[in-house]
Amino acid sequence: MASINTSYLDPTTGTLIGIPGLEHVQFWIGFSFLVVCLVVLLGNIILLIIIPSERSLHQPMYIFLAVLAATDVGLCVAIAPKMLAIFWFGSCSMAFDACLTQLFFIHTLQGMESGILLAMAFDRYIAICNPLRHTSILTPFVLVIMVLVVAIRATVLVGILPVLIKRLHLFHSIVIAHSYCEHMAVVKLAAEDIQVNKTCGLLVGFTILGFDMIFILISYILIFQAVFRLHQKEAQLKAFNTCTTHIFVFLEFYLLAFFSFFSHRFGHVAPSTHILLSTIYLLVPPALNPIVYGVKNKVIRKRAAQIFLLNHRSLQ
Repeated sequence: MASINTSYLDPTTGTLIGIPGLEHVQFWIGFSFLVVCLVVLLGNIILLIIIPSERSLHQPMYIFLAVLAATDVGLCVAIAPKMLAIFWFGSCSMAFDACLTQLFFIHTLQGMESGILLAMAFDRYIAICNPLRHTSILTPFVLVIMVLVVAIRATVLVGILPVLIKRLHLFHSIVIAHSYCEHMAVVKLAAEDIQVNKTCGLLVGFTILGFDMIFILISYILIFQAVFRLHQKEAQLKAFNTCTTHIFVFLEFYLLAFFSFFSHRFGHVAPSTHILLSTIYLLVPPALNPIVYGVKNKVIRKRAAQIFLLNHRSLQ
């Protein structure tokens, strides 16, 4: 029997199938992701309440943390509703333009998250290597400029990707083997030459993630050199203690990011494994960030406890 080649010209809708190979259990997987999403929303919204209202936290590190929290909430909102609708209600259909919109917001917010981690590393570098000039260098005006640069860079560079996908007209399938609209998952459906899309995807990834990771590593090499030059052990431990939280967040973000990035392009990882890990990469760091930073900071711990106690008393 001859095979039938089906192609789609300028499709208006696509179909997200969730996690290929795990369709029979993704209903239950959805509950674990719901718990993670609730932690993301609760933890980061609490940070967004505490940091602006607590004057002692009006410092560059915590201002960047508030921006990171807002970014993480946005990322969760961009991914979770449609993903859970697929898992629980079989709502797999999605308008192609809506898919490209989701793709844009997910990857833009990823890029912003990476940029904020670089800004936080720069803050730690100034605080440890040049503490006397910390407040004079990182003024409110400089902080605003840094956040704007991070946002504009991510928006402009990621904005190229959906524009390049729109120039593709012929697709061999409209079934996206993913739980959300990821760039390469969509691009691979095209029945045209996608070399430009793949090259731009790599360039955008390296321009944002690669650039940021290199400069974060450089900043921590300089920090460690400065710390090891300190003569007092107590001073060394105090300096290391201020960096441990950021190092943990940095490692969890970039290790998962690069695994997801390269496995989709060069790896031979099972689709179910790749999609699970790429979803974990997008949702788990935003869930851990408020916990990690909250545990380390007494003011945040105290204010968070007050919020929960007030809610508990109001329910009684």
